Amino acid sequence: MNVEPRLVKAAEPGPPQSAAPGTGQAVKETLEDYTLRFAPRSYRRWTPMVVATTALGGIAYLADFSIGAGIGLAHGTGNALVAIAVAAVVIFVTGYPLAYYGARYNIDLDLITRGSGFGYYGSVLTSVIFASFTFIFFALEGSIMAQGLKLGLGLPLWLGYLVSTLMVIPLVVYGMKALSRLQVWTTPVWLVLMVSPLVYLICTDPGSVHRFLSYPGTDGAGGVDTAPVLLGAGVCLSLIAQIGEQIDYLRFMPPRTAANRRGWWTAVVLAGPGWVVIGALKQAIGVFLAVHILSAVGPGLAPEPIRQFKGAFDAMLPSWLVVPLAVVLVVVSQIKINVTNAYSGSLAWTNSFTRVTRRYPGRMVFVLVNLGIALVLMEADMFSFLNGVLGFYSNCAIAWVVTVATDIGVNKHLLRISPLRPEFRRGMLYAVNPVGVVAFTAASGLSIALYFHALGDTLQPYSPVAAALIAFVLTPLMAVLTRGRYYLRRTDDGLAEPLLDEEGNPSAATLVCHVCHQPYERPDLAACATHDAVVCSLCLSTDRVGDHVLPAAPVTSAAPAAPAGA
Repeated sequence: MNVEPRLVKAAEPGPPQSAAPGTGQAVKETLEDYTLRFAPRSYRRWTPMVVATTALGGIAYLADFSIGAGIGLAHGTGNALVAIAVAAVVIFVTGYPLAYYGARYNIDLDLITRGSGFGYYGSVLTSVIFASFTFIFFALEGSIMAQGLKLGLGLPLWLGYLVSTLMVIPLVVYGMKALSRLQVWTTPVWLVLMVSPLVYLICTDPGSVHRFLSYPGTDGAGGVDTAPVLLGAGVCLSLIAQIGEQIDYLRFMPPRTAANRRGWWTAVVLAGPGWVVIGALKQAIGVFLAVHILSAVGPGLAPEPIRQFKGAFDAMLPSWLVVPLAVVLVVVSQIKINVTNAYSGSLAWTNSFTRVTRRYPGRMVFVLVNLGIALVLMEADMFSFLNGVLGFYSNCAIAWVVTVATDIGVNKHLLRISPLRPEFRRGMLYAVNPVGVVAFTAASGLSIALYFHALGDTLQPYSPVAAALIAFVLTPLMAVLTRGRYYLRRTDDGLAEPLLDEEGNPSAATLVCHVCHQPYERPDLAACATHDAVVCSLCLSTDRVGDHVLPAAPVTSAAPAAPAGA
C-alpha cells in the first residue's frame, strides 16, 4: 500500500467502512472500561486520591503473609527480612517509571510495553506473562479463602475453591466504577482487622518480638547468608508484575496540572511503586505471625494466613469471635484482590487475542477463561508448592519489567534512542522490536536455566539477579546496535491536531471514528490510509484486511523532543 494520507481534522460522517467483526461489541464494552485503548479525559473524573485509594485497595491480598512466612520458616528471620528488603528496592525502582507513564499518558502496561522496546505484536508475549501473573495469584488468594471457609464453615476445599472463583464474577463485570466503590468502602475494615492483632501482640507480649528476630529457620543457623537471601528475594520478586495491576487503575488519573501537581505526584508514587512498601510490611508480618503460631500448629500450617490471624485473634478476643473475624478478614481480602486479578487478567488476555486474531470476543469471555485456569490450579493444590511456582515465574516477570523500565529510563531519557512519548497504535509501530524482545528472551531464558540448575547448584540462587542484570544490560545494548530503527514505523499519524496539550497531557480534542461512528479523544486516533477520515485504535486492531492501517514512512528521529510539562 503506497497511499499517504492527507492531514485531517475530523472524521467525515458516513456508513461504516470495512468494520471488523466484533467491532460493535468492542465499542459497547470499551465505553465502560476502555479495555484495549487510551483512557479518555472525559471518563477520568476521579481525584488523584480516589484513584490511589482504589489502586492500593487491590493490594489487600494475603499472599504476602504466606510468602513471607514461607521464606522465614525456611531460611530464618534475618535472611527473610533482608530478602524482602532487597526485593522491595528492586520493585520500587523498576515500578516508578512504569507508573509515571501509565498515569501521565493514561494507558495500561501492555500499551506502554508496545512502544518501549517490544513492538505491536512483540508485546503479546509479555501480555501472556502478565495474564499468567493474574491467574497464579488469583489461585493463591482463592486457596487462602478456601482454607478460611473450611476452618470457619466446614466447607471442603474443592467447594471453597469454586465459591471463591464464582463470587468475584458479578463484581468484575462493571470495570473501574464498581471497583473504585468496592475498594474505598472495604479498605477501613481490612486495615482494622489486619493491624489490630499485631499491635495487641507486640504490646502484651514483648517477648514475641525477640522470638521473631532470633528464629533461625529450618535450614539455617540464624545468620544472614547470600544464597538464602537471593532465593527468598526471588520468591518476593514474583510480585514485580503487580505494577501492571496498579497501572490498570493509575491510567484513570486526571491530567497533571499546576493546581493538582503535588496531589498527583503523591498519588502516583504511593499507588504506583509505593504499593511494595505495604507489601514488604505484610511479608514481614507474615514471618512474625508464622513464628508466633509455629509451636501451636506446626510448620505445615503456619504459612496459612487463616491460621496466622486465628492465632493472633486468640490472644485478644473471646473464643466465639475468633474464627468468624478471621474468616471475615480472609474473605474481604480475597475479594479485594481477586476482583483486580480477574479484571487485569481479562484485559491482558483480550489485548493479546485481539491483536493476534483481529477479533474482539468481549472482555467477559476472558474473565471466564482466567478464572477457569485459576480454578484448575486451585484444585491441583498449587498452595502446597507455592514457593516453587513463584520462584520460577519471577524470572520471567523480572526480565519483562526490568526491560521496559530500562527502556524508559535509559533508552528514552538518557540515550534518547527510544521515543519519549509512548506509542501503541497499529501502523505506527513495527510488528516486533528486537530491542525488548531479545533482551527479555535472553534474560528470562538464561535465568530460568540457572533456576533449574542447568549451570550448577552454586549459581541457582542467582537466577533473579541474572534476569535483572541481563535485561538491564541488553536493553540499551540492543537499542544502540539497532540504532533505534525498530521503534517507530512512522512518526506522522496524519492528523493536524496535536497529541498533547500545552501542559503535556494527552489532548482532550474529540474526533469521530468513521468505522464505528463513535467519538474518541485525539491520542486514540490516527488518519485512515484509504479515506480522508480518522480511525480509532481498536478499529485499527480489528481491521482484518488492513484497509485503514497507515503505510510505513521514513522516520527522521526516533526520539522527538519532549513537550513542555512532559
